[in-house]
Amino acid sequence: MPDIAMVTFHTKLFLRFSIRLMFYASLCLYACAIHAQQTGKKDNVQFKKIIITNDFVSEGVAVGDVNKDGKMDIMAGAFWFEAPNWVRHEIDNPKTFDPDTTFSNSFLNFSMDVNQDGWIDFIRVGFPGKELVWYENPKNKPGHWKMHTICSNIGNESPAFVDVDGDGRPDILCNDPVAKEVVWFKSPSVKGDTVWKRFVISKGDLATGIYTHGLGLGDINGDGRKDVIITKGWWEAPKNVTQTNWVFHPADLGDDCSQMYAMDVDGDGDMDVISASAHNYGIWWHEQIKDANGNIMFKQHEISKLFSESHGLALADINGDGYPDLITGKRYFAHNGKDPGAYEPSVLYWFQFVPGKMPTWVPHQIDNNSGVGLQVVVKDMNNDGLPDIVIGNKKGVFLFERVK
Repeated sequence: MPDIAMVTFHTKLFLRFSIRLMFYASLCLYACAIHAQQTGKKDNVQFKKIIITNDFVSEGVAVGDVNKDGKMDIMAGAFWFEAPNWVRHEIDNPKTFDPDTTFSNSFLNFSMDVNQDGWIDFIRVGFPGKELVWYENPKNKPGHWKMHTICSNIGNESPAFVDVDGDGRPDILCNDPVAKEVVWFKSPSVKGDTVWKRFVISKGDLATGIYTHGLGLGDINGDGRKDVIITKGWWEAPKNVTQTNWVFHPADLGDDCSQMYAMDVDGDGDMDVISASAHNYGIWWHEQIKDANGNIMFKQHEISKLFSESHGLALADINGDGYPDLITGKRYFAHNGKDPGAYEPSVLYWFQFVPGKMPTWVPHQIDNNSGVGLQVVVKDMNNDGLPDIVIGNKKGVFLFERVK
């Protein structure tokens, strides 16, 4: 005889899953219908998956024309991969890692011409609490790239590569868990300079832990200056962003998350915030509202709970309709199998934004065996005018090319 309690449990579990699946299917059909009415055309976005490597070398990735041959290359961890055949070259001493038991020394990667010599350089964010460094492009000369230290101790699991001071060059926004400071590093602005100037936003325990989650930059109060956003609220940018002790405004912006983006989701003229759970289920938008005294508050709305561990999130227009979409997925073994849903497929999705009084995001699965790392790069890699997606994580390095 079967165990009645066990049969009942599995029946309830099946029903719960079926209801959840039906809900998201209905939402998708509804949003697609609305989108078709608004655009008059059927969505037809497809991607071609290219495996750059199956080795775990980094959970970040960056792109740029490393060798100045006119083609976009991929940089990840200690390597760069030369387009179009993705030949592997070393940036530093070669390192690969065990995806099931360890973490890498490369959590996020960025690229820019740091010293403005005309060659793209590479920035590596190490394990939380460890080094932030940049590597100087050797200009096609053999050997490893020269490493320069920006900071010996960088915290927050989603340091932001954003233009804090509005000079047109990206800076690095993060924390220093040793000094207990929220800081930003201004990228060198004079040709030949290699010094990243450090400026303190706030001192103390708020958002200065090694493993702090959630960080973004955006104009929350509509004064034309970009504020610093965390899950506990936001620091109001002063007129002079190099000054310290920015004014902090407490607010509830949800659970621990990855990248945070400011966007007027509901079209009411003020900035809302988008975030995604780093180690649990949930992607949300936080609607900006006012309390009785006119103070800024936020109301959370769920976008999706299709998968967990969405530790990398990008905002970019995927289908060319003029609206920014969301690109994210599951970070494989973010806590080495200890997170909710850790053993579910490592999916990659883009969520099509459908604006309106009730804005929605239509989920589109791109892949089910890659996922994301700690960031998602969206860039036209083959100069065809379409956005491609580049990922680095514990399963390897992947390029997803938009196909016409």
